[in-house]
Amino acid sequence: MASTQQLKSRIRSVKSTKQITKAMQMVAASKMRRAQDATKGSAPYARAANELLSYLASQGATDGHKWFDVRPIKSRLIIVIASDKGLAGAYNANVLKEYVGLLRKDDKQGVSNKTIAVGRKASAFVSRLKDTQVMGVYEDLSDYPEGSEFHAILNSAKDAFESREVDAVDVVHTRFVTSITQVSAVTRLFPAGYEAVEASEFVKDSLFEPNVQRVLDDAAYRLVGAQLFQALLDARASEHSMRMLAMKNATDNATDLVEDLTLVMNKARQGAITQELSEISAGVEALK
Repeated sequence: MASTQQLKSRIRSVKSTKQITKAMQMVAASKMRRAQDATKGSAPYARAANELLSYLASQGATDGHKWFDVRPIKSRLIIVIASDKGLAGAYNANVLKEYVGLLRKDDKQGVSNKTIAVGRKASAFVSRLKDTQVMGVYEDLSDYPEGSEFHAILNSAKDAFESREVDAVDVVHTRFVTSITQVSAVTRLFPAGYEAVEASEFVKDSLFEPNVQRVLDDAAYRLVGAQLFQALLDARASEHSMRMLAMKNATDNATDLVEDLTLVMNKARQGAITQELSEISAGVEALK
């Protein structure tokens, strides 16, 4: 059994770790709430773009359009979104497992791959893979990625699909469902897709200026951008949520460990006192 001093040292160490994990839990909870609000805030924009595309598609405007060109997949661009930091439970492991599964599926079907890695964990993982062509690496994106880096990712995907360098663009990310439920997912970016919905009278009565084709180009670009943006927001909200849960579990485990160590220390102290009393009693008996 460890000595009392060793147990005291271990208890101090565990308490110090508990303070760190508790602070990280609170920070992650705060960031998760902001990321969750951003995820919900972008949804109406995506719905409006989807409604407009549904109406234009019903009028035949998407027929033969370069971004809606569905062709046999011989080459695929995969945008994999992971985190820049660790200590987020199984967040990175789940999304990278989904990414590897997609690579293996393409390998069996003879489909070549290109990859854009978002996040340090993704870039570090992709760099260790053999025969994987990396088109770009993006790290340290903000929780609300709307600047030049976001458009660089989107335009790289668009240009690769337009030039027929790839036949499809998929995003591997983590979909945020609730604060305790997140699932890895694959979202098709190109060819551009939409969910068919009934257009409102406001959309039906609209006049398209300068022409339908220009409106379609802008609406399709914005819808694809909204899908990528939503994937980035979902990934960040999921990361903060899983980090919060991981740090909560670590804090709870530290609390349990402190209680167990304290009990062991008290038993050791009690055993030492009992031993000393026995030695004193034995000494007194010897003197008699």
